[in-house]
Amino acid sequence: MLRPIVVGLDGSRESLTAADWAAREALLRGRPLRLVHAWEGLPSDAADLPELEVPRHWAWRILRTAMDRLHEKYPQVPLSGDQIARPAADALVTATAESELLVLGSRAFSGIGGFMAGSVASATVAHAERPVVLVRADRTAEDEHLPDAAGLPSTVTPYRAVVVGLDPAHSCEELLAFAFESAALHTAPLRVLHTWQLPYIPVSAEAKARRALRGTAVRRLDRVLGPWREKYPTVELHAMTEEGRAAQRLLEVTKDAGLLVVGRRIRPAVLGTRTGPVTHAVVHHARCPVAVVPHE
Repeated sequence: MLRPIVVGLDGSRESLTAADWAAREALLRGRPLRLVHAWEGLPSDAADLPELEVPRHWAWRILRTAMDRLHEKYPQVPLSGDQIARPAADALVTATAESELLVLGSRAFSGIGGFMAGSVASATVAHAERPVVLVRADRTAEDEHLPDAAGLPSTVTPYRAVVVGLDPAHSCEELLAFAFESAALHTAPLRVLHTWQLPYIPVSAEAKARRALRGTAVRRLDRVLGPWREKYPTVELHAMTEEGRAAQRLLEVTKDAGLLVVGRRIRPAVLGTRTGPVTHAVVHHARCPVAVVPHE
């Protein structure tokens, strides 16, 4: 059984845009698409209560309307839908366990926005076992491609680049696997960004220290990427080592990108779950879809 691509659906414009993005991705990856609408209603033994009829009707209508719309636009994609009577974050995290990836809509470009006011997306990203992709409400199919020769939006031009932020000091197998596979599937260039910062040192020593740190960063990144160059020889790879803060540099590099890939370290339960400052920043400010990949 192929793992499906799962979409969290709440009827909003953001989640419908995410469903469109997920359908295109499912078509490209040859995966089925599953829509999940979480409805935190009463348990099944109270299902005949009259006061549940209206919310049940609207909940089913959200799912049914989205499925009809996607089936019409993407008839080649195997499609299913589920209503789950659980809190949204719990339902989505459970759904990711058997998914290829989870796709959510995201509303805002600031720290106070996000899918379902931020709380559902934050909880889902922090606990999901599989990659989660956040898609902005204004994203279109044309945005995934470069403009045509006249500078106009197009869906037949090459795909925009995939960007991945990398820290070679930590395990990054899952992160690079997702990034390289995405680039290969879209026949898109892959930009791998590793940032470094100059520590506080006397001004007189800065030039020498900067050369040394830049050289070390380049060598470390080359060592990590060596096996991946051989595994994906057709991917147009751009290894980038830049001085500066990781979040800021990633946002600059992704201004014209089609997808940004960042990691989330899986921590022991006693330490709690978190996305980390870099991932948190780009999730809220990057304009392109952001894939958050859990890794050791």
